[in-house]
Amino acid sequence: MNMKHILPAAALLLSAYTASAQLPPIFDQSRNATVETTPTVRKYLSPVKIVWQAGKEGENVINASRFLLKGNGQADLANKDMCILKSTSSVHPALLFDFGTELHGGLQIVTGMSKVNKPVKLRVRFGESVSEAMSDIEPQKNATNDHAMRDMIVEVPWLGKLEVGNTGFRFVRIDLLDDNTELQLKEVRAIFVYRDIPYLGSFKSSDPLLDKIWMTGAYTVHLNMQDYLWDGIKRDRLVWIGDMHPETSTISAVFGNNEVVPKSLDLSRDITPLPGYMNGMISYSMWWVLIQRDWFMHTGDMNYLKQQAAYLKGLLAQLVSKIDPVTNSEKLTDGTRFLDWPSSENKPAIHAGLQAMMVMTLQAGADLSKRLNDHATAEKCAEAISRLKKYVPEINGSKQAAALLALADMAPAEKINQEVLSVGGVKDFSTFYGYYMLQAKAKAGDYQGSLNNIRTYWGAMLNLGATTFWEDFNMDWLPNASRIDEVVKPGQKDIHGDYGAYCYKGFRHSLCHGWASGPTAWLTEHVLGVSVVEPGCKVLRIVPHLGDLTFAEGTFPTPYGVVTIKHRKLPDGKIQSDIKAPSQVKILRK
Repeated sequence: MNMKHILPAAALLLSAYTASAQLPPIFDQSRNATVETTPTVRKYLSPVKIVWQAGKEGENVINASRFLLKGNGQADLANKDMCILKSTSSVHPALLFDFGTELHGGLQIVTGMSKVNKPVKLRVRFGESVSEAMSDIEPQKNATNDHAMRDMIVEVPWLGKLEVGNTGFRFVRIDLLDDNTELQLKEVRAIFVYRDIPYLGSFKSSDPLLDKIWMTGAYTVHLNMQDYLWDGIKRDRLVWIGDMHPETSTISAVFGNNEVVPKSLDLSRDITPLPGYMNGMISYSMWWVLIQRDWFMHTGDMNYLKQQAAYLKGLLAQLVSKIDPVTNSEKLTDGTRFLDWPSSENKPAIHAGLQAMMVMTLQAGADLSKRLNDHATAEKCAEAISRLKKYVPEINGSKQAAALLALADMAPAEKINQEVLSVGGVKDFSTFYGYYMLQAKAKAGDYQGSLNNIRTYWGAMLNLGATTFWEDFNMDWLPNASRIDEVVKPGQKDIHGDYGAYCYKGFRHSLCHGWASGPTAWLTEHVLGVSVVEPGCKVLRIVPHLGDLTFAEGTFPTPYGVVTIKHRKLPDGKIQSDIKAPSQVKILRK
């Protein structure tokens, strides 16, 4: 028998059977359902440390060290080497686990054969810090279940498995709640949910602290690349367009073109018909335009840009109409006037910042309009820019407003840096607008000052145990502050629970916020020296600024492949560079 003829025939029969076979109704394509294709994976991680426990060792808590071993997620009948928690009417054992780094996801609990065949109640508390995982839902330090549940009572099965939680965390505390109960536990593991994407960009220098800061910013954004591009994985888990600008800058430097960016930009556009402003904030619609310009320059995706044409045209016309014809001042009064939280009570600064942002936005809008062959809109933007630049408001001591004025070419960058941005070092920096302060300092040529600021401000969070960058940080919080990975000692200040303001008071403060990733994008742009000159990265300019570094090297993703960059400082202070790029990418050195 000739098998060459039999096998194709069998394949045809199988194909015909599959096509004609009935499937359960749940698979019916007419069903009103959404199929998720987000490329996320689930990774199960054992804790690296047990930070704290309640209950007597060997009596209420037996063999807790077994949780540090690698698990398989499967209950079994062997029932060997279990951790046993035993409660009384007055003693309820508890354990606090450290999973080593900030994660997005939940918790898996695998049980054994306890003496009583019934569910057992546990309290599960997730925390971005030790103190948050140890906290109660109460107003004093603002521990909440806002946006994501982090404090809950669950029942675990007998000889089974429970998976619970969907939040941002590093620490988890579990408490046995039932009286006079014995619970056998085989495993307690973190469920790490993340986008399975490569880190195409990289950064390495003669300063390990800067390297760690670069990677921490990259990882912070990576965690927030979930269903959409969020600002925080504990809160707010929302698409905030203004927050996205530092994030998309980091994505371009680290991950390259990723569908989460246009997906999030389009969501905000589609749920915000004009004349509304994205997220209700005037500046956030302006950030949408700036992100569109930057994203087009990196990807060169003309088809995607064309999809924005109608909305872009309408938004630009709306902004142009908000300029006072006599004073040339912005008169944006039909939405929330906002730059960032630390500047939110400084109304003159917000006015100055919005004036500068109008210029920056209309410049980006004019560029995009020309590429879309909408020359009428481009001309309207150019005329409006010339009017806006005739009026330069006072900054009222704000580094946020000062940085924007410098970036908009409405004030000399060198003067802004000397008289405002460099005063007091990183005093009055913020995690969001710190990026634009660094950008303005770079425009002034103060690369060394920027490196010093990055080390001091973002480095301080790392010194406190951070593995991701925070929603906000203030250097005034440092004296006698606790680390986030330790139990707060008597007399110490709780760096997480005792500080914060506005929407981020106490434990509601997010310790993984993508808008704080600015140094990652900044180090790639100014130390590696990469700037995009032509859309799609067809032309890159690479001009390094090493400051006090002796070398810096790394990679930069483009639509055509990765550019490899190495810079070395020679004894005479000159920089020797070795750059390898795909053939489609032209490199300019000046």
